[in-house]
Amino acid sequence: MDQVCDACGRIRERPGSAVCEHCGAGAADAESSDVPDRAPDPVAAPRRRDRDEEGRARSARPRDGLGRPLPYGSPGVARQPEGVPRTPAQSLTEAQRLLDDGMPFHAHEVLEDAWKAAPEAERELWRGLAQLAVGLTHAARGNAVGGTALLDRGAAAIAPYADAAPYGIEIAGLMAWARELTVRLTGSGAVPAAESAPRLRATGEETENRPTGDEA
Repeated sequence: MDQVCDACGRIRERPGSAVCEHCGAGAADAESSDVPDRAPDPVAAPRRRDRDEEGRARSARPRDGLGRPLPYGSPGVARQPEGVPRTPAQSLTEAQRLLDDGMPFHAHEVLEDAWKAAPEAERELWRGLAQLAVGLTHAARGNAVGGTALLDRGAAAIAPYADAAPYGIEIAGLMAWARELTVRLTGSGAVPAAESAPRLRATGEETENRPTGDEA
């Protein structure tokens, strides 16, 4: 099952659950909400759940550059593979690349992997970064309400790390970026994803923390 609910776009707190605890949508509800012009067929047998190569439930529907589900068979942007082992520096570098390319939803998937693999003391930090990426995703889709909610949650999650930010993460800068983007969303439409992307680390940190040959 996707870590982000297709119906409301929020990160699932219990990824194994069939029902989103935020909006109450079940797997069937989320699928039908993406294709509003297709009436359900009461006779057709239920479609088998998509699974990845390891047998875990994971939607195989193609998605566009902002992570929006497309009809089966449509060309889409490849999802980020789940469970890729990365160092914190590698996670930040890959997430920044995706943000700069205008794919914050895909950046969120990288940051979510880091969140799940992080030690307990850092879990809220990585979770907050993932939420900021989802907030930008909503903002780029034109969803001001969802964008504001996720930006606020992400900024609150990373705030406790401001005095001793690890890995060169620019906590103060990210919090300021989230506030500014929230203001921009008030009464406006979609924002350009790439042009609105934040810097995860201070200038120069990308080079200083670049993975060595042993980390690559």
